[in-house]
Amino acid sequence: MATTAQARKTRPAAPSKKKVVASGPTSATYIYKGLDKKGNRAEGEIEGSSPAIVKARLLKQGIRTKTVKKKPKPLFGEGGKKVKPADIAIFSRQMATMMKAGVPLVQSFDIVAEGLDNPNVRKLIHEIRDDVAAGGGFGQALRKHPKYFDDLFCSLVESGEQSGALETMLDRVATYKEKTEALKAKIKKAMTYPIAVVVVAFIVTAILLIKVVPTFAETFAGFGAELPAFTLFVMNISDFMVAYWFHTLLGLAAFAFGFKELKKRSNAVAYAVDKYILKLPVIGEIIYLSIMARFSRTLATTFAAGVPLIDALTSVAGAAGNQLYSNAIIKVRDDVSTGIQLNTAIRAQKMFPTLLIQMSSIGEESGALDEMLEKVAIYYEDEVDNRVDSLTSLLEPIIMSVLGVLVGGLLIAMYLPIFQMGSVI
Repeated sequence: MATTAQARKTRPAAPSKKKVVASGPTSATYIYKGLDKKGNRAEGEIEGSSPAIVKARLLKQGIRTKTVKKKPKPLFGEGGKKVKPADIAIFSRQMATMMKAGVPLVQSFDIVAEGLDNPNVRKLIHEIRDDVAAGGGFGQALRKHPKYFDDLFCSLVESGEQSGALETMLDRVATYKEKTEALKAKIKKAMTYPIAVVVVAFIVTAILLIKVVPTFAETFAGFGAELPAFTLFVMNISDFMVAYWFHTLLGLAAFAFGFKELKKRSNAVAYAVDKYILKLPVIGEIIYLSIMARFSRTLATTFAAGVPLIDALTSVAGAAGNQLYSNAIIKVRDDVSTGIQLNTAIRAQKMFPTLLIQMSSIGEESGALDEMLEKVAIYYEDEVDNRVDSLTSLLEPIIMSVLGVLVGGLLIAMYLPIFQMGSVI
């Protein structure tokens, strides 16, 4: 429904502008301009299958259209931002809130979509809404978008539909996505700061080697004396950077892209990389704790949703985020399928902490496995948070030392010949 501005005696009414949403299996977005019942200008966007249908729909709303034309597509690909996992988490929470409030499912999609700024997220929600409005299931509609909704997400929603507890299941899914994204944010926080500072340090060093050192080299050329070995070493690096800086940059970019693709396509490479990442000092410990938190959180969510333990472990293996532990979880699943208890199967892998094993054992004996795993997940999520804060404090002096060695070393190399001349004189 279009919203019109209230007429005022002192000044003319401002034109109303609102996006009107209408479902349709082959709908497109149209831009319209016209007049409302009070004669005020009305313009905005509406979705429909054809201009004639759009005009008829607007006429029912009291808007006499002057122009209706299809909204042009952006010149460079899709407009708006990308659909991020954080957007999916927000979508999950808002859908859970709408369902709790008793809003019908199809109407909930429209309300949630209208409250989002990202046009690509709105488009995604509209596509899901159209599939559900056409008679399809919510879970089936989500499975048509595997790029944004993984198998675990779809399975939980389908489980909620089948059990008649979609409202409760959406709340659990929303909590799971929020906790997962919060954990990812903590890991990024631990990695982003030191990486950003080191990258800036190397950029500054490269600029000094390419722009500043050659100036000193021209000055040293007139000395007629032998330069210190350290200065010659830095000048040789500078000559190489001046001659091949573009090739070096291109080579690093190609290596990074090739390594990323190789890790994505080769399980052996992914296994080796994930294995050695866990051995890194400090960072490896944080990643290990995050894997344990993700394992506990995912298994608690799926098991509480009524998913059989074997199927739940399959979902957990896919969400582990580490090839080493994905393989270990698959082995745990295979052992559980033969009748072995979960805590025994976990202990046999010798890769999981004692706390997780003991809490799993208590949960199996008391029949409250999901609650015990939830407590384990909270514990490890808090541990990750504490380790990230400690890492930031620890890395600051290390980063300053790296900056001092890089920049200070270049300055010493350039001024060392001048100091030697001064001592000779």
